[in-house]
Amino acid sequence: MKVIILCGGKGTRLREETEFKPKPMVEIGGRPIIWHIMARYARFGFKDFVLPLGYKGEVIKQYFHDYKVRNTDFTVDLGTGNCTLHIGAAEVNWRITLCDTGPETLKGGRIKRVARHIDTERFMVTYGDGVADIDINTLVNFHVQSGTIGTFTGVRMPSRFGTVRTDEQGKILSWEEKPVLDAYINCGFFVFKREFLDYLSADETCDLEKEPLEHLAREGQLSMYAHDGKWQCMDTLRDSQTLNALWDKGEAFWT
Repeated sequence: MKVIILCGGKGTRLREETEFKPKPMVEIGGRPIIWHIMARYARFGFKDFVLPLGYKGEVIKQYFHDYKVRNTDFTVDLGTGNCTLHIGAAEVNWRITLCDTGPETLKGGRIKRVARHIDTERFMVTYGDGVADIDINTLVNFHVQSGTIGTFTGVRMPSRFGTVRTDEQGKILSWEEKPVLDAYINCGFFVFKREFLDYLSADETCDLEKEPLEHLAREGQLSMYAHDGKWQCMDTLRDSQTLNALWDKGEAFWT
């Protein structure tokens, strides 16, 4: 099953990092976040990736083009110019297809533009800026059993603020600091039947979360896999610092 990792956004809320590189290349523990996402999928046997590129996509292309030299010991003979790579990393059997899909194209359009690389009954999609301790096989099994065209992963997030309840006179009945919200949000980690591609347009204005998923929901063809574990996106510099702190403390829950 192919895994599409969306890599085209500009990451404007992380401008401290993304002025010179795309958000999926912002590092956690010395590796870009996209590597951590791919490693999670590979842990469950999914190692065939398609990367729709947009903003500064050449940085991602260069990283994977030079991947072996960047991440492997090697011996170079300066007389002949021959280079021998001492390959030992587990990820050497990953297969990665990198596709330019336009600098301004929205997510649905990007998926449609790489459709020629999707040749299986089902495929997966995720964002290039979020990590989770999700069991990918359990997600896939849930999707198959649901019988729907599409499945997304939902998580319940803590509120950014504390909440209070009062009586009619304004007396505090309860105080709770940053409670977990009852509603679920979409954290990505989708599974789709291939026919979902028919709901998409290659037009750059086609956004995944708008008409395509709304259309599936209206038809009763969208299901949610509830993930009760951990998830964290990298939207801001503070998020980046949080993820790196977890890595440095040996508490990277997504590994």
